[in-house]
Amino acid sequence: MKKLAYIGCLGMIGIITTEFGVIGILPQVAAHYHITIDQAGILLSAFALVIAFTGPFMTLLASGFDRKKVMLLAMGLFVLSAAGSALAPPFWLLLVLRMLPAFLQPVYISTAIAAAVGSVDKKDAHRMMSVVMGGISIATVTTVPLSTWLAGRFNWESAFIMQAGVSMLAIVGIWLLLPPMPAGEKKSYGAQLKILGRSDFLLTSCINFVMIAAWFSSYSYFADYLSKEKHMNEEMISSMMLLFGITGVVGNWLAGRVIGKNMVLVTLVLLGGTIVIPIALSFCGYEGWPVAGVIALWGLWYAPCFLAGGANMISAAPDALEFANSLAVSFGNLGVSVGTAVSGMVIATHSVAYAPWVGMVFGLVAIGLVLWRGVLRSRSSNMVCVAQ
Repeated sequence: MKKLAYIGCLGMIGIITTEFGVIGILPQVAAHYHITIDQAGILLSAFALVIAFTGPFMTLLASGFDRKKVMLLAMGLFVLSAAGSALAPPFWLLLVLRMLPAFLQPVYISTAIAAAVGSVDKKDAHRMMSVVMGGISIATVTTVPLSTWLAGRFNWESAFIMQAGVSMLAIVGIWLLLPPMPAGEKKSYGAQLKILGRSDFLLTSCINFVMIAAWFSSYSYFADYLSKEKHMNEEMISSMMLLFGITGVVGNWLAGRVIGKNMVLVTLVLLGGTIVIPIALSFCGYEGWPVAGVIALWGLWYAPCFLAGGANMISAAPDALEFANSLAVSFGNLGVSVGTAVSGMVIATHSVAYAPWVGMVFGLVAIGLVLWRGVLRSRSSNMVCVAQ
């Protein structure tokens, strides 16, 4: 049923609007609370850390409940978080409100993907997964730049009001359009946890982590980079975020159609962007088509990274679909947190100009891990052939 994938995508838009909508308003938040940009970045990295360390366990706990109810509860926390944040509470409370929905974010994503993938033939599984994950690109092209525009036009609190509205719309869609989805026969915790003993799965998890860290080393400070290094005002930044999102939608669609045919090659191509983009940003100047072209390419390469990470991890553990999904989300968000934190430290001691280069370092490490995994798989395959 394709409907499950599209409803999952709607909820994903609400989730990503809340998680990443803060990226474009970090400069305003930093100014309001009289803190530095790297300190404001904690709003993003703390959210991601909660997901990284609690996601798999929360997913295991929720695996026996009706999927529709789990998705509604998760989206309800996102509404509560955004609405509370819009009141501009003290920074410590804003941080708490930001962390609250993070506990159920991976539960929602893994549940939505499992429901969508489980409702179609195996040959269509990656396509349905790309539909759900397409919510990341759609949010990037619509609600994330809208957050930046609202903050520039009115105030940063209005961005959170919009985020609450998007999540509320997702709740209505899930409530009205999804049928009850009982969990069915619950797998034992031990049966799901056993994938953690597979070296190939653990190495794939590390690849996912480093790949996401590579992209978020620069994307987390997207607005600040364009403001300070490309001398753009808030209106231009929101326009560039819109362009970034448009090409991201295209990139996610393309990756969804080809990743099932050659997952390793697609992953390496996406990681190649972490090398090309920093170099291109250094030589594209400050305005006009060259800058727009580089940002368009940036979005094209960046958007499918979550899809690639999830697809790699699911392929390494097809017998524990929901748990593998939650681990993909957790390792991905650990990458968001580490990439944001490491880049933030570099920015604090040097400048935001170095953020893309931090991403290149992570990208090179990820490429090395992908190639190493290929060697190990080849050796394992040869050993099996010899044994036979």
